[in-house]
Amino acid sequence: MIKQALISVSDKTGVLDFARALSALGVNILSTGGTAKLLQDNGVPVTEVADYTGFPEMLDGRVKTLHPKVHGGILARRDFPEHVSKLEEHGIPQIDMVVVNLYPFQQTVAKDDCSLEDAIENIDIGGPTMLRSAAKNHKDVVVICDPADYGVVLAEMKGTGAAAGPVSYDTKFRLAKKVFAHTAQYDGAITNYLTSLGEDKAHATRSSYPQTINMSFEKVQDMRYGENPHQGAAFYRDIISVDGALANYRQLQGKELSYNNIADADAAWECVKSLGGFEQPAGCVIVKHANPCGVAIGADALDAYTRALQTDPTSAFGGIIAFNVEVDGRAAEALAKLFVEVLIAPSFTAEARQIMSAKQNVRLLEIPLGAGQNAYDVKRVGGGLLVQSPDAKNVGLGELRVVTKKQPTQQQLQDLMFAWRVAKFVKSNAIVFCGNGMTLGVGAGQMSRIDSARIASIKAQNAGLSLVGSAVASDAFFPFRDGLDVVVDAGATCVIHPGGSMRDQEVIDAADERGVVMLYTGTRHFRH
Repeated sequence: MIKQALISVSDKTGVLDFARALSALGVNILSTGGTAKLLQDNGVPVTEVADYTGFPEMLDGRVKTLHPKVHGGILARRDFPEHVSKLEEHGIPQIDMVVVNLYPFQQTVAKDDCSLEDAIENIDIGGPTMLRSAAKNHKDVVVICDPADYGVVLAEMKGTGAAAGPVSYDTKFRLAKKVFAHTAQYDGAITNYLTSLGEDKAHATRSSYPQTINMSFEKVQDMRYGENPHQGAAFYRDIISVDGALANYRQLQGKELSYNNIADADAAWECVKSLGGFEQPAGCVIVKHANPCGVAIGADALDAYTRALQTDPTSAFGGIIAFNVEVDGRAAEALAKLFVEVLIAPSFTAEARQIMSAKQNVRLLEIPLGAGQNAYDVKRVGGGLLVQSPDAKNVGLGELRVVTKKQPTQQQLQDLMFAWRVAKFVKSNAIVFCGNGMTLGVGAGQMSRIDSARIASIKAQNAGLSLVGSAVASDAFFPFRDGLDVVVDAGATCVIHPGGSMRDQEVIDAADERGVVMLYTGTRHFRH
């Protein structure tokens, strides 16, 4: 039975209603500081912890709950007679519930003007101590660190018909696990911040890459297997949601997502999100084995899909298809004719969902569009972790530099910008032929750039697409003129790449000799 609860929260969402409900069930409430004042001002009976312990808050609030009368009441095991007798000997009542959330450390250090002093003062000491004490003794104590759990706990307490009924062990254990995950994340954030500070006395500098890095994720689901059947796998999402990220998906239908589905879906979704800003409003990306095999913009979802499919209809079989606009019935009718693993869009009309429901195995994912980025990109290597910032840069027109005698037309500029946007998402070495807002040939992942160029032109030929007058993007510079000659021989009239080779002038001279336009971006997009 819950007779006494200690409530001390920084995030006061829902706490007033929760405290009122507890009080109505006959629970005595202990509280501190701002939480106690909130309850008092709203007529909820509450005992200040300082009055309860007989010891005042001190050191500007740094010490208020660190007292045997608090922690003894939390940590005592009710099934140990010696624990119970010690409480009786020292006049310590049991505390049956602890409701605590912590000082907003992460929000504080995220501010540009945060000082070390501000950060230190927002490191909670008493809160984590109470949470961990209660979680350790979860058999006897209900512990809540998330306002989302208030309703669950109240429902169980009221469901018994008693004045303040018991909370099930399963719920108490789940809440305890949540607490340890929460305090671990909290401590990790403190470590990340402090070990990112410079060694100067004022600690004025802060590195993006701390000496010790802690990352926290929560499991979404186990998977049947990983990349291959002999590998185990699970999918985890960031504790703090990333706006517009794949992990925010809502699955509307279809089989359970696999490891490879999620990896390919992320490649498709990130690529299609980057297609905003062109004259045509709709974008479609078809991905196979983490590489775009067809990308296009169009007047609507059907138009964009029809054009994207033309690039490589063979590879599109069993692929992942993503849109940056709503999928309607007309698009769904066309999509239903192709074997597809996953369809992704910000939304699907009721008609589209009805059409796709006949394809029960197709996984339909709704994901809100957004511009958020992961804080880090990471890659596991033997015994370590490679950490980098995400490749979030999209080169603008003002950053381009024409290095040839021939100047680009407006149409060529549009084609080159589109090709460059796609090349960013193609595995290195990447060569992408484009024209009129669609890919014409994609060469990906070859050890030689010239081989990627040849493969891209062969792909276009196999699809019956002409490369005459096309634009070509290369994710990195051409080290020799031979790669340029291959794409020009195939029909390209303009090329975009970063530049930066020791033989840049040789390649520029070759472009002038062949009468083609060449632009430098100054930005490379290797993707391994």
